[in-house]
Amino acid sequence: MQITREHRHDARTLAIAWVVLTLGVTAVGWLLTHPLESSVDPWDDSVSRWIAERRTPTGELLAAWGSRVADTIVGVILAAVAALVLWRTQGTRRPLVYFTVLVAGTLALYLVVTLLISRDRPPIKILDPGLVPEHSFPSGHVATSVVVYCALAIYLFRTVPSSRRWAWILFLAPVVVAPSRLYEGAHHVTDVLTSLVFAPLWVAVVAHVLLPRDPVVEVRAERASKPST
Repeated sequence: MQITREHRHDARTLAIAWVVLTLGVTAVGWLLTHPLESSVDPWDDSVSRWIAERRTPTGELLAAWGSRVADTIVGVILAAVAALVLWRTQGTRRPLVYFTVLVAGTLALYLVVTLLISRDRPPIKILDPGLVPEHSFPSGHVATSVVVYCALAIYLFRTVPSSRRWAWILFLAPVVVAPSRLYEGAHHVTDVLTSLVFAPLWVAVVAHVLLPRDPVVEVRAERASKPST
């Protein structure tokens, strides 16, 4: 595959967007853990305690399942399977690049931010065992729900028109995952809200750069340009 000027421009745009988002999320994390800590933490903690006081066995079960759908390993596997299936059925490498950039960029952002920002999880019983205590900010599960499920819905909407009858269901993933993480006590409200802001922005940038305006036509053109065997 020949690297063109357009490819370099796209790579530069994605790199700049990633750096800006990473700096932005890090800045928000610093504000929450330093100058705004004394004013934000009491409110965050009060919301977490309010939720914990109203837990029920059924709610705990539903929250556990709601979190599982956005576990990192689940998200990576789903993105990989979707990319491979779309690559084989559409005959274009675009889904491979699309999902690789989305997932790799999100994981890299999360690793950088959690390395630089240390924030304790809510002071309540956490129902999701094995979590790193000081990696509350931001919510990786919520980011995964947006970057994998919502991004897949956008790709299907743009390239598989017939999927619009059912693909919209994928947009509900964050609606399920976000309250599940709060219910389990894994994150503060502001951790979840941060992910609900930066993850859609990352998806929007990647989709704008990597998905053509008329991808259905382009997919057909790529298929037609391939030599027959």
